Amino acid sequence: MNSYSTENASERKSWVGDINNVGSKALKEAILSSIPEEWAKCQTEGYIHIHDLEAYGLTYNCLALNHLGSFPYNRFIKATQQRKIIYAFAYLRKVLEDLGNEQSGGMSFANFDLEMSEILQKLDIKLTEENKEIISAAIGEFIDWANDCHTRMGQVSYYITLNIGLGTDEYSRFISKTILNEFQNAVQSYKPNIVFKVKDGVNAKEGDPNFDLLKQSLACTSLKMIPTYLLCDSDTNKHVPAQEIAIMGCRTRVVADLYGKDTSIGRGNICNITINLVRLALESQDSTDPFNTFCNKWDYLANTTKDILIDRYIKLCQKKGCEFSVNNRLGLWLEPFTDDENVEHIFKHGTLSIGFIGLSEAIEILTGKKFYEDEKSLKLAYGFVKHMREFCDSLIEKYQLNFSLLATSGEMISGSFLEKDQKRFTHKVMEKKFYTNSFHVNVDSQINSCRKLEIEGPFHSLTNGGCISYIEMKSSPSGNIEALLKLIQTATSHGVSYLGFNFPIDSCDDCNHKGIINGTCPVCGSSSITRIRRVSGYLENLSFFTAGKRNEEMHRLPNKMEV
Repeated sequence: MNSYSTENASERKSWVGDINNVGSKALKEAILSSIPEEWAKCQTEGYIHIHDLEAYGLTYNCLALNHLGSFPYNRFIKATQQRKIIYAFAYLRKVLEDLGNEQSGGMSFANFDLEMSEILQKLDIKLTEENKEIISAAIGEFIDWANDCHTRMGQVSYYITLNIGLGTDEYSRFISKTILNEFQNAVQSYKPNIVFKVKDGVNAKEGDPNFDLLKQSLACTSLKMIPTYLLCDSDTNKHVPAQEIAIMGCRTRVVADLYGKDTSIGRGNICNITINLVRLALESQDSTDPFNTFCNKWDYLANTTKDILIDRYIKLCQKKGCEFSVNNRLGLWLEPFTDDENVEHIFKHGTLSIGFIGLSEAIEILTGKKFYEDEKSLKLAYGFVKHMREFCDSLIEKYQLNFSLLATSGEMISGSFLEKDQKRFTHKVMEKKFYTNSFHVNVDSQINSCRKLEIEGPFHSLTNGGCISYIEMKSSPSGNIEALLKLIQTATSHGVSYLGFNFPIDSCDDCNHKGIINGTCPVCGSSSITRIRRVSGYLENLSFFTAGKRNEEMHRLPNKMEV
């Protein structure tokens, strides 16, 4: 267990990181002093969390890179085929390193298999056996870099997501196979995030051209928890071409656009704010009509949240294109940056998201029952999330901006919100010392896996800013990909748009024995054990979890697996 606390499980202590933290803290305090007092109090008192506060009005959150048009093919024209391959992946890393320090959140490739296939073929790279070996090595090195590199702000890794699975040509299939092979065979790999897009007619069933890739992906998942699965035929996603949809980071979804076609490519989330539903429920529990009081409190707070998001957006849009040197040079958004023009024409394509955490605890406080165990409480939960989505939709019409509802992952705030609430309230839902992500069924429910997907599915169509459902497992389901495939099919039928599988991965640092290791290694006796767990959509070393997420991990129990 590491001896210092973090706000982010991917953080590793360094001198440069310490300097960044000092500056970040001062910048946050300055920003809170500059905005209306009511807004600042909502943040400091724990009603809301303004994500990446230090980026307020200075940069955006995340992006699915529109990078194909800017790739510098001419730079490599005289190189050998082998050097072109090496240069192409080195260039990719450089773009991610540069961009990762120009924005506050994740970076995504919407169709990494198709995109890299196009780049390598335009470089005239033939799929010879020698070139295949070099491509495989380059992808392996890229995966190693994603795991080992913590140079962003001097302390954290880069949030990278590779969406794959749709390319049916030989080259794209080779890229997908290689990514899965290299990730699965790496001694210890848990990054980057890999998302396999499941699409009927492409890979979803026997007879589809990439069904073998889906099975390979499931085999990798059964050992590594990665890939996760974007279900392109779910009610949420089926109306958009599968190549246009991508996941960014742990769950962010950017698709609908007032100012262009519905796509994730070249677009991102500008900013998001999470509302603490548990606080509002605690304040409402003693009223004559607790649920109505709760809704009214949310309405008031959501309007304040909207004002903060718009203020942040307006301030960002006043910046000039020259202040985003990487984007300005590479043109990674839908529209080009221009030195002396402001950036509103670009960032109007982005989303402004209102998020939420603790729906489960809030409903239990208001009704006395867990929403997944009581039909009346479940109906209230659905109705309330629908109410939040309708509010976000109304903002789109009123302000002509791409508002969305986000099912927040809540890494830090799962614990920090609770700590603030404990100063004023006492309730049994707080005893476990963390709040449940978004609309999730409690992690210790042990509910049947299919029933969990049935309950959570309808929430997916409401949370258009991003969400995920998980199935908790006792141990690695290695060798049982049929069960995982069945769960994917069940999830799709219930409207789940994005699905992951969770189980503990322990590894001895000395002899590389893997399994569930309680205490010391049963093979060599070493006490040096790395424990990989899912933190908030991505995987990390358990030693670096925040306090709230560490408490959550201790409460996770497997779902029943009758499928």
